[in-house]
This record gives sequence, structure tokens and C-alpha cells, in this order.
Amino acid sequence: MALYEHIFLARQDVTQQQVEALTEQIKSKIASLGGAVTKVEPWGVKSLAFRIKKNRKAHFTLLNIAAPPDAVVELERTLSINEDVLRFLTIRVDEHEAGPSAMLRKRDDDDRGPRGPRGDRPDRGDRPDRPPRRPRDDMHAGAN
Repeated sequence: MALYEHIFLARQDVTQQQVEALTEQIKSKIASLGGAVTKVEPWGVKSLAFRIKKNRKAHFTLLNIAAPPDAVVELERTLSINEDVLRFLTIRVDEHEAGPSAMLRKRDDDDRGPRGPRGDRPDRGDRPDRPPRRPRDDMHAGAN
């Protein structure tokens, strides 16, 4: 069986329970066609880069799927009919990632607290590539 990563975006005005029900429908559809969903990651409601069908936000969900190609074709056909699904993307992969996806790791990184000073960035005055500035009254004296 081939391995796939499948992401779908559900409308912002559906509830979290409806998104979970849609995920269960997908899992049962894949199981009935001889495949299996190995991981489900709900990413929550996120802002979209542009409006899709008059929606500015969407519920994002990632599924790791092990299924024959015919099952994925049927899944995509079913999702294209569903009015609650704005977009979906299925990518064939060589192997599934172990642990949380990059989106969930990013969310953990954002919880690290306030950032400190800039660190190793030099002051503006410590720039050896620039000559020292002239005094201000010399700059304006030559302009007359």
C-alpha cells in the first residue's frame, strides 16, 4: 500500500464536533476501501492567505493514510462534493513522519516565552565597513 499525507480545510463556521465527524467519515471511507488512517492531527482554526469561498479562516486537519491509490481517488471525489470542505491536498510520501508534524512543533516553539535582546548583533557605531560621520554643521555648510 502507498503512504499519503492528506490535509483538508473545513469552513470556519462549522463546529469542532462537525470537523471530528467529517474526520471519522474519512477514516471509515478509507477503511472500507482497504486502507488505514495511521495518524490524525487537528491543527485548529487558522487564517487563510486569501479568501476561499468567502471564508477568511478554516479548520485544518492532517491525516496520515496508508491505502491503495483507488481509495485516495474515491476519498478526493467524496470531499469535492462536500460543501463543508474548502480545499484538500493529498501527497504521496515514502514514509510518514514519526511524532508531531512541523505545524504542531511550530506551535510548541511559539510557547517558549518572550524573546531577549538581539544577541550578537553589533551596535550601529561598531561598523568597520563605514567611515566615521562628519559633524552635522559641516554637512549643511557646503549646501549653501
